[in-house]
Amino acid sequence: MAKSVKAIFAGSFDPITNGHVDIIERAAKMFDKLKIGILINPNKQTMFTVEERVELVKKTLSHIDNVEVIFFEGLLIDFCKKNDISVLVRGIRSSADVDYELQMAHMNKELEDSIETIILPTNTKYSFISSSLIKEVLHFGANIENLVPKCVLEELKKKKIK
Repeated sequence: MAKSVKAIFAGSFDPITNGHVDIIERAAKMFDKLKIGILINPNKQTMFTVEERVELVKKTLSHIDNVEVIFFEGLLIDFCKKNDISVLVRGIRSSADVDYELQMAHMNKELEDSIETIILPTNTKYSFISSSLIKEVLHFGANIENLVPKCVLEELKKKKIK
């Protein structure tokens, strides 16, 4: 019997963007199970609560059968060991992301040799999008409808940054 491979794509997803969705859709085709891990970071001020982020990500990804949205706190590698996850999926947009993700991949490999990191470049049309940039331009009233899923856009409008 073939081994079932479980992977995780983790981040704050505050909010989830079309760039995230691009990576998730592609990664979901590569693995039997793909968890979307929403990180609880008490040191980071977020626009959406963890519960709101979970719901937005679930709505956004409802068309993908093998995806499960969860939240966690602590080290990602510890979560993976406890949940039999063998692959970390990471997305990159630019060379700056490559440097950071490579450093993280090496650290994670040092912490747990059995867990691999797969790095996927985003589609070029999303290469400039980040959750932080979305919130920043929204603050100034920019049109972001092509950058985030529709359900996210609706919630962002409700929370419009003052």
